[in-house]
Amino acid sequence: MTTPTKAIYSPCYWRQQSQFEDNENIMAQSPRKRLRLPSVFNMATNVTFQQHKVTREDRSNVLGRYSGYRGCTLWFTGLSGAGKTTIAFALEKTLIKLGIPSYSLDGDNVRHGLCRNLGFSKTDRAENIRRVGEVAKLFGDSGMVVLASFISPFKVDRDFARRIHEQDNIPFFEIYINTSLEICEARDPKKLYKKARAGEIKEFTGVDSAYEPPLEPDLILNSGEETEIESIQKAMYQLCGQPIRQLFEFNKEEQNKLIEEIGNNLNFKIEISEIDLQWIQVLAEGWASPLAGFMRERQYLQCLHFGQIFDLKKKCQINGERKEGDFNCDEEENDGEDQFPMLGPINQTIPIVLPIFDNQANLIKSKLSSKPKIQLIFKNKLIGILKDIEIFPHRKKERIHRQFGHFVEEKEIENGHPGIKLIMESGDWLVGGDLKVFERIIYNDGLDEYRKTPSELKQIFEEKQCDCVFAFQLRNPIHNGHALLMSKTREELLLKGYKNPMLLLHPLGGWTKDDDVPLNIRIKQHLALLENGIINKEWTILSIFPSPMCYAGPTEVQWHARARLTCGVDAYIVGRDPAGIADNLTGDSLYEPSHGAKVLSMAPALPGLEIIPFQVAAYDKKAGCMAFFDEKRSEDFQFISGTMIRKLAKEGKNPPKGFMPENAWKIIASYYQNL
Repeated sequence: MTTPTKAIYSPCYWRQQSQFEDNENIMAQSPRKRLRLPSVFNMATNVTFQQHKVTREDRSNVLGRYSGYRGCTLWFTGLSGAGKTTIAFALEKTLIKLGIPSYSLDGDNVRHGLCRNLGFSKTDRAENIRRVGEVAKLFGDSGMVVLASFISPFKVDRDFARRIHEQDNIPFFEIYINTSLEICEARDPKKLYKKARAGEIKEFTGVDSAYEPPLEPDLILNSGEETEIESIQKAMYQLCGQPIRQLFEFNKEEQNKLIEEIGNNLNFKIEISEIDLQWIQVLAEGWASPLAGFMRERQYLQCLHFGQIFDLKKKCQINGERKEGDFNCDEEENDGEDQFPMLGPINQTIPIVLPIFDNQANLIKSKLSSKPKIQLIFKNKLIGILKDIEIFPHRKKERIHRQFGHFVEEKEIENGHPGIKLIMESGDWLVGGDLKVFERIIYNDGLDEYRKTPSELKQIFEEKQCDCVFAFQLRNPIHNGHALLMSKTREELLLKGYKNPMLLLHPLGGWTKDDDVPLNIRIKQHLALLENGIINKEWTILSIFPSPMCYAGPTEVQWHARARLTCGVDAYIVGRDPAGIADNLTGDSLYEPSHGAKVLSMAPALPGLEIIPFQVAAYDKKAGCMAFFDEKRSEDFQFISGTMIRKLAKEGKNPPKGFMPENAWKIIASYYQNL
């Protein structure tokens, strides 16, 4: 970004430029003389006070809800009618819903008070922006998120506002509302363009006064092409990334209140499986934000049929129809939107559901009118509470066809697709509802230190001051080809202009099929690669992704990518046959190996995520190392399969030199030899 001349920021700059200056100190002049200066008598009449969508009570209820400083200024600039105020006010309302103190400074509003004595000459415009910039800086210093909506047509004035923020270490984001003059004039909500064209308003920006578009804004919004929601979504991602919805209830008073309610009301206990526990961890830590718990039927159908979540409404009905026996804790609450704001549709291709069996479903359904809560128990320990529940059929065959694009006959289930087998063995009903988890889920397996939540990862990235995070997920041991890909990806990001891109090495840590290498062995092998420098630990964060595997190919890889948005990932490396599995009848890949990357590159509702296709690496026999495959000399390359690796390890043999470091290979070989 071009830096303005230093003279603009000198203490005497504004005195030098002021139309009020007549070689005397203004305040030393007589009152009569001061009255002759341009002031309230030159106040423009073509301004309209804009009513906020948020009240003082709304703000007072949320100020101080969260610890930590988050003050900053979002400076919206653009032509009159571009949509600055509309977007800023809507964004303010979204931030308030999230519990983030914020305030909109609107161009018309400040001219009713702070800047009421200014007109629209170039000098007055400069003074207007100077005052507002100083006020925004003070608000930001107090911890508020400031949304400043001003035409601010001149670059020098906007640069001044940025500079005074940066001098006090207050973040400043210039957001250009790039709406064409034709669209703005067609909108003309205040009829100002009409007056300007008629000569009733002089020096009107876009008509007879210039507008200097930002050369390098932090964000560009095209309100002439985007919806209001899309613009808000982009602004939110600029500000804080994907909002994280954690479902922990750490407050002891609230915990005791819930436990007391359990004791006083009819409630049920469900003994959950380890896979259920892993999904609870996914939900509670916020990986599936904005879900409030296990899916109700509405979100389940959106997921199965559209691969997205569109809203958080709690009922799935047609034209207000209510099914007999449906449980409603509160009609308005259950039919209305969830209080957690959605910034737009979010990709969600894998259902996150809690199956139950007939006897459990029948018992709970018979008592729905009593508004029961469900205790979720794992190994005799209360994990959390499910409330505002809904029970609906688990049409397992339909789910399998839609989720996997494949089905296994019942006689083949035992030795067939492991993900399908789990579903077919589960209950015929699903129970959804709002989830409250009482404490962080830990496994005491020596790996808990690597289980970072999205919020913790975001904090780590901020502390390391990285400007781009790229993620690599795998459920297998790492070889030198993987390491080559990670290193090459970082080099490409540096060439794009990033200063400190960081790798999130994020192995899947939930359930996997029996013949996959266990998590503890994989983590030990990954650490060996970090220690010997095959993967550079200076720019790598090793963490465990808690999700179970489904082996649903291109459908599942979208879930894997979407979940990483929550922790602030900017780019996602997608490999060959991601989340794939062999066909148990033919031995071939069940899914076309290239489809995962192709589908992910086209997937909807993954805002701001760059997809980086996996370059195929193989063993270069001439060079004696792993290298990117070159079709021109294909005879020089050897593809080393997982089957070959398992065979070598079991027989106590070594892979070709350069495939994997010796210390890492010994960990894998030892595991297979001791099976």
